[in-house]
Amino acid sequence: MYTLCLYLSTALVCSYLYYTAHMFHMCLFFIQVEKRLDLVKQVSHSTHKKLTACLQGQQGTDLDKRSKKLPLTILAQCMVEGAAVLGDDSLLGKMLTLCGETEEKLAQELLVFEFQIERDVVEPLYVLAEVEIPNIQKQRKHLAKLVLDMDSARTRWQQSSKSSSHPSNVQQGGAKADSLREEMEETANRMEICRDQLSADMYNFMAKEIDYANYFQTLIEVQAEYHKKSLEILQSVLPQIKAHQEAWIEKPSYGKALEEHLAISGREIAFPIEACVTMLLECGMEEEGLFRVAPSASKLKKLKASLDCGVMDVQEYSADPHAIAGALKSYLRELPEPLMTFELYDEWIQASNVQDMDKRLQALLCTCEKLPADNLNNFRYLVKFLAKLTEHQDANKMTPGNIAIVLGPNLLWTIGQYLAEIQLFENLESEDAKKSKY
Repeated sequence: MYTLCLYLSTALVCSYLYYTAHMFHMCLFFIQVEKRLDLVKQVSHSTHKKLTACLQGQQGTDLDKRSKKLPLTILAQCMVEGAAVLGDDSLLGKMLTLCGETEEKLAQELLVFEFQIERDVVEPLYVLAEVEIPNIQKQRKHLAKLVLDMDSARTRWQQSSKSSSHPSNVQQGGAKADSLREEMEETANRMEICRDQLSADMYNFMAKEIDYANYFQTLIEVQAEYHKKSLEILQSVLPQIKAHQEAWIEKPSYGKALEEHLAISGREIAFPIEACVTMLLECGMEEEGLFRVAPSASKLKKLKASLDCGVMDVQEYSADPHAIAGALKSYLRELPEPLMTFELYDEWIQASNVQDMDKRLQALLCTCEKLPADNLNNFRYLVKFLAKLTEHQDANKMTPGNIAIVLGPNLLWTIGQYLAEIQLFENLESEDAKKSKY
């Protein structure tokens, strides 16, 4: 008998200890969940706020109104209106038309993208941060209140039970104690229901973390799809833009490759070379110091700009042949590759160093024949003009030697000199930009 009682007592103690340990671990688990609730709420609220700020459209409005207020839509409309003003006969008008249509397509893709983000990411994050987690936290506070109510009811019942045990209060105290016991049991029942519901909600919250993580996977997937479609739109319009630019013949000639200028203009002789030579043949063959005397900087700039536009005004510059000669020298010097080419630089130098006159001439002709066809045609055209210029050397003082001195550096230079000039030009531009800030 004693052994049985000892066994039962031990079993009860073990059961109590197991229950106590289990409840302790459960309490730790729920404490961790509550902390995680606070962190997830904070992160979700912050992400929702920042993500909403990224949206360009107004939330809650219908798609048509939302589309009209998108910056891309406004930009597209501005470009289309600008194209209508300039007309399709100008390159800028064609570019604005294509770009305006493209921006409108991009705006529609952005509209669909933002609608998906708002529906599948922004709104679920808002519900998580402002509805689901707060509801669990409210239920936790409600449970704490029910626990206090149950403790209070238990205390009142215990006090009533003690007082009812007195002989003089047995009948009256017993009835009151029964009433308080029922109240305590009812309160405990409500507490149990609330605790079970809270436990279920907390378990559900932990189990749904993968669903919450999917919000961010959806964000990246929708972004990837949006950027993919936007890239397809841009790639589809780029060939059209390039085709319009390549087909446009009114392109600047200064600073452009000779073969590119000739291919676009459909000419054999570069327009600046032919225009300047034509004007000089009419008004500059006997001008003293031609190609040697520096022209007016403002007139030279104006003439170069007009030649860039394919315009030649002989009458305006007939009285200033030095500006015409300066424009021709500038064109030759601003070519990305000299008219006599980088590749043949060493051969030109070697040929010019031949002592015997006949052999030197033969070497120069041999090197000349190695020039590309476009370079050869323009070089031959220029040399023929210079030969005519020397016929008037008594008046213009431009002997072959003088011509070689002033024009040679504009016809042939090394690639190292070219790169050094580019670097110098970039440095000067940088200094000018810094000065303009102050």
